[in-house]
Amino acid sequence: MPAFTLEAWVRPLRARLEGERLLLVCPTAFHRDRVRERFLALLESHLEEVRGAPMQVALIVAPPSAAKGHGAPSQELQAEHTATTGANRPAVQRVRPQPEKRDGARNAAAAAQRTEASLPYRFDNFVVGPCNALAREASVAVARGGQTGLNPLYLTAEGGLGKTHLARAIASAAREQGSSRVVYTSAEGFTNDFMAAIRTKQMDRFKRRYRETCRLLVLEDVQFLSAKRATQLELFHTLSHLLDAGARIVLSGDRLPRDVDGLDPRLRSQLTAGLVAELEPPDARVRREILRQKAASGGVRLPDDCRELIVENVRGSVRDLEGVLIQLVASASLLKRPIDEELTRAALHKLQPVGETHPLRPNDVLEAVAAFFRTRPETLAGRSRRRDVLWPRQLAMYLCSRYTDAPQKEIGRLLGREHTSVRNAVRVVERTILEHAPRRYQVEALTARIDALSRDARH
Repeated sequence: MPAFTLEAWVRPLRARLEGERLLLVCPTAFHRDRVRERFLALLESHLEEVRGAPMQVALIVAPPSAAKGHGAPSQELQAEHTATTGANRPAVQRVRPQPEKRDGARNAAAAAQRTEASLPYRFDNFVVGPCNALAREASVAVARGGQTGLNPLYLTAEGGLGKTHLARAIASAAREQGSSRVVYTSAEGFTNDFMAAIRTKQMDRFKRRYRETCRLLVLEDVQFLSAKRATQLELFHTLSHLLDAGARIVLSGDRLPRDVDGLDPRLRSQLTAGLVAELEPPDARVRREILRQKAASGGVRLPDDCRELIVENVRGSVRDLEGVLIQLVASASLLKRPIDEELTRAALHKLQPVGETHPLRPNDVLEAVAAFFRTRPETLAGRSRRRDVLWPRQLAMYLCSRYTDAPQKEIGRLLGREHTSVRNAVRVVERTILEHAPRRYQVEALTARIDALSRDARH
């Protein structure tokens, strides 16, 4: 195995014996997935050679501080392990959770513990910037039980911008402070539990978990409740009960409550009665720190010039950054070569083709859009809702988000709108590109012009 690969992936592992199986503790879920995909079979082969017989190997996740502790990891972490059969053929299995107790509090605690253990999200590994500072501070306050005016807290963002990280960090932090009455679930999970309770005539058990024994409810993906009238009514009464009892509530969704179609007005009002905190796409500084942290936690040496190349070209979500990093590390490992600029460019082109671009100013993009449609920037920033103005304005918002590092609030101010209008415009343009070929050709032609501007800016 190359020295780089050994240092990056194998040395950070911590080994423990638990009965007749070997636990390999990984520092992050990212690390666990890479070891499982690339090196687990090799490790198992050597283990069998040394031991003279097959042995179960489990890959589990724990931050370095937890990995050094004592106690039974199987009770602390959700493990995925590979059991090697007598024919030396690996069969992937999942460790089944222990049967839950009928007591509502233990049921809720066990469910929360399993979910949080599978993904080690914490506040200390959440990268903070102007794009998410309010959401992060509000989440910390809720986890600590302060700031009753934040109740309920509603986190909203597009996918991959950190709302799930914060939601799970809240649940984890509350449990670390000794609270065993934490319920973490999704809107889909709440719906399934509710329907199962009706079907099996166990509504008392359902209400014990979500109302009577719950002191912190974290419920994600509220948009899933769209048009589900019965579930919405049950959630409305559940939230009312929890608020009256002084329990804390955290909800998340990929859009604002007012933008969720088919949401009952009473529930919509309830969701916005506390604080609504929006997370925006990360700016260059936050993207840089996210990459640095992800690489360091995975034991990856990412040269500064390679990091800057990724920061410059990937302006989407945290998942986009992770995707490029995983592609880059996997390529370096398989090709047995160090990470360099050439390999980084290859990884970027595989996931999202990019040119030699340079971040533009929002004003540059706005002027390019206005010139393309033979109008003036002042017209696009005006109040007109005419179709021949509305579409260019939406395009300007979309292209400013794509080609600049400006936050949505700044883009909105430039065009005389709120940042929510920018977010909605991005969605409209993305949907229109897929559904209307003439508009797609327009976007492609305009994008080519702006790409040329970006290349000229570099030179």
